[in-house]
Amino acid sequence: MSTTSSTGGRHLPAAVSALGLRKSYGDKTVLDGVDLHIPAGSVFALLGPNGAGKTTTVQILSTLISADAGQTQVAGHDVATSAAGVRAAIGVTGQFSAVDGLITGEENLLLMADLHHLSRRDRRRVTAELLERFDLTEAAKKPASTYSGGMKRRLDIAMTLVGDPRIIFLDEPTTGLDPRARHTMWQIIRELVTDGVTVFLTTQYLDEADELADTIAVLNDGRIAAQGTAEELKRLIPGGHIRLRFSDPATYQSAASALREAGRDDESLALQIPSDGSQRELRSLLDWLDSLGIEADELAVHTPDLDDVFFALTAATVPGRADQPKETAR
Repeated sequence: MSTTSSTGGRHLPAAVSALGLRKSYGDKTVLDGVDLHIPAGSVFALLGPNGAGKTTTVQILSTLISADAGQTQVAGHDVATSAAGVRAAIGVTGQFSAVDGLITGEENLLLMADLHHLSRRDRRRVTAELLERFDLTEAAKKPASTYSGGMKRRLDIAMTLVGDPRIIFLDEPTTGLDPRARHTMWQIIRELVTDGVTVFLTTQYLDEADELADTIAVLNDGRIAAQGTAEELKRLIPGGHIRLRFSDPATYQSAASALREAGRDDESLALQIPSDGSQRELRSLLDWLDSLGIEADELAVHTPDLDDVFFALTAATVPGRADQPKETAR
């Protein structure tokens, strides 16, 4: 199986590769031929509705469970035949924290350092560095049970980093966190990638994937429904348009006559022109209207977002999804 991935014509080493990944539980097929190619040093986000198989994918790639079929490689190691090599190269943070609330944050890190067989000197050094890096130094001597949700997540990831993994699996790492804690976690993920770590992220937050991921895959009914950058996925969904609104009926009629392909809203004096929302297309439209002496009073651009993509590909309602298209006023 190939361990390289082509991005923009460049061939990059794949940190994670899967080909024909399959997993069933009884009569239920959870994964049905999943292919993944994740370049090293990037953020990959796996999206999908509840029960789509996101956690199962992480469990297989991190050697926690076995696949029924398919080839998988992580950090250059075959998951089926070199599980120990995979485990030595990865870190995993799940939906449920591995933090022991009965001991302090510092003791949690020292325990993890012992599990990695670090020397006494190294375990103290690594623990101190991680406490400082994750802004936990002041709380180091306090029981982890007293930590906020965001602090526990930071400690959980710090514990994952004790072994200096080059690939980290984050399974819904910001679920239940408040907006400030989520943004802190995003910054931590960015810093990890800057250090050369590959991050495999599963999330139900579409803005999180849009904000962080170099590549996004949408998993539905056990298959990858689509895969690409956020912008590539958004271009898969039709419905982009420019909306022009006029206050003067005569100007509106002139614009409607000039833009015969536009949808009309005579009551609002508004026109809707199909568009990909690109700056070039917008400039071309405005220059053409200007040449005709037509000026709109309001302009808004709508381009499909990841909510639209997710909804279209999974045919499921996204919690909190707005009923109306999102538009950007200009």
